Amino acid sequence: MKKMLPWLITILLSITLIVLAVFLLSNKFLGNDKTNISAAPVSLSADQIVEMTSEISDVITNLSDPDFIAKMSFSFQLNDKKAKEDFDKIKEIKVKPIIIKALVDTKPESFKDSKSTEQFTSKLLEQINKALPSGKVEQIEITNKIVQPL
Repeated sequence: MKKMLPWLITILLSITLIVLAVFLLSNKFLGNDKTNISAAPVSLSADQIVEMTSEISDVITNLSDPDFIAKMSFSFQLNDKKAKEDFDKIKEIKVKPIIIKALVDTKPESFKDSKSTEQFTSKLLEQINKALPSGKVEQIEITNKIVQPL
């Protein structure tokens, strides 16, 4: 038994190290690493939402079909107060033209269901975020929408 004791200790130590290595590497390969976990969205109070939301009302333009006209209002929730201040400074000279261009490229059928409307707002979100000097728009809501034939 005394001759087997060093072998037994070596085998137990090897098994322990292998199990430890598998455990540490499994977190990395299976995506359980803490650096990969995205932060859960923080719920904001009503006052915080109001402080970080800006509006553009009554954007009127024709759609890609010249026989249709759209009148819309939008609300934009930004990620912080500084971003909202910057957004408010450029919303008439940068953001509104982006909205008009997006509307002119859109077919009237795109506003008949919620899925198409979501696609429109996500496209708009991407284009507006490119134009912002600081911060980003987190959410766009259409607060008023009228699409009518001429």
